[in-house]
Amino acid sequence: MTSSATPINPPLTIESVEWAHPDAVILRDEMAAEVGPRYAYLAKHMRDKPNAVDPATVHRTFVAYCGDPVGHAAVRWNAGELELKRMFVRPGYRGSGVAPLLLSAAEAAARALELPRLILQTGHLQPEAVRFYERSGYHRIPIFSPYESLPLSNCFAKALT
Repeated sequence: MTSSATPINPPLTIESVEWAHPDAVILRDEMAAEVGPRYAYLAKHMRDKPNAVDPATVHRTFVAYCGDPVGHAAVRWNAGELELKRMFVRPGYRGSGVAPLLLSAAEAAARALELPRLILQTGHLQPEAVRFYERSGYHRIPIFSPYESLPLSNCFAKALT
């Protein structure tokens, strides 16, 4: 099978960094700027912040580099499971293999802990994310905490064993 993605140069690398690493913060800010406006109408009426991430719960944070930082993913503890959070690839690098590598790094972190699955939530206004996770072997699961206040959430899991 051949890939239609254009090879990227310099080579793509994934590094584990601290949640507060400047490159990770920049990428999360870019994600918020891109995705946040889609959900602004919801944010105005919500008392809780189900998508907030307590840095103390973050197990690993990954940044993809192709010279510059080009993608981000983190896994955090959520009720004894690892949950994928803040998966983001800069627009110019989408389709180049960054997202699958970040997802593999997150899955590897869960496998290293011998966890049976990785869970995630994505919003109802992110159909491109839903398609990516389905293509990557994830299946829908019921909405899990803390996303009950977001009844249109798309929640997924992938068995890792």
